[in-house]
Amino acid sequence: MNSPYGVFPDEVSEPSSESRSSLICIDNLKGVSEFSLDFVKDRVKVRACCNGLLCLSSIPDKGVYYVCNPLTREYKLLPRSRERPITRFHPDGEASLVGLGCDLMKQKYNVVLAGYHRSFGHRPERTFICMVYDSELNKWRKFVSLQDDQFTHMNKNQVVFINGGLHWLTDSCSCMLVLDLSTDVWRKIQLPHEISCGVRSRVYLLELDGRLSVIQIYEAWMVIWVMEDYEKEEWRMVDKVSLRCIRGMVPGIFPISQNDNYVYLATHKQVLVYQRNSRVWKEMFSVKDSSTLPLWFSAHAFRSTLFSCH
Repeated sequence: MNSPYGVFPDEVSEPSSESRSSLICIDNLKGVSEFSLDFVKDRVKVRACCNGLLCLSSIPDKGVYYVCNPLTREYKLLPRSRERPITRFHPDGEASLVGLGCDLMKQKYNVVLAGYHRSFGHRPERTFICMVYDSELNKWRKFVSLQDDQFTHMNKNQVVFINGGLHWLTDSCSCMLVLDLSTDVWRKIQLPHEISCGVRSRVYLLELDGRLSVIQIYEAWMVIWVMEDYEKEEWRMVDKVSLRCIRGMVPGIFPISQNDNYVYLATHKQVLVYQRNSRVWKEMFSVKDSSTLPLWFSAHAFRSTLFSCH
């Protein structure tokens, strides 16, 4: 059961004994709806989404993760890993990358926690530790590799699961780091040669109807690319959108999700939708009161399903 494409800007309330983790679901057909994740019985934040499931991390208890389906309100507390290095990720004890890969055909999912190891009192090493949770086995596996890539906050949020792999855009904007969940092997996919990342150019990784897509925002333009052939790594530009009518918002606007008809973008206090066929912009949501974090800081693409997390 799929709903129209929506997004989750999630706002976590200030820590207190009565605080809740609230979500706002924004859907072009159904509009805006608000609900909470109080059925999880913990204060949590959304770390990743995939095929109707959310991966959540506990705010008060580092290292505690859940997988839930907000449509059915069922959730699963993941077992704690026995590996102590999982608590020594750089820089704050949390994994740099959190990914969720859900295979609808096999009815299984994986949660990935990855980050650079840092010995006490030392700078982070190139040692890249990866923990993978397997829902079929209900346990974690660990493997170690050497990596040099860094990731911005948006890079970490925008993880895409396609072709059995989790994809993250690197800080250099020159490539994606990909984890093949069937082989536990990291590899890299190059972005279109026409894309460059600099002071006036930003690049974001999204999905477009089951295919990898990158959106480049520069000056007064938004350019949408899609990967036509995954094996050959062939890209095609599918749209070039003028941003002149929202020129004042361009420095602080971030694409969150898209399909063939719409592109959702978030600013500090607004969520906009661009209708690709009519080329019309529309405001979908606006924060009326003061907000400590911008909406784009914790927004995720989401499509509801009846996928079970058990």
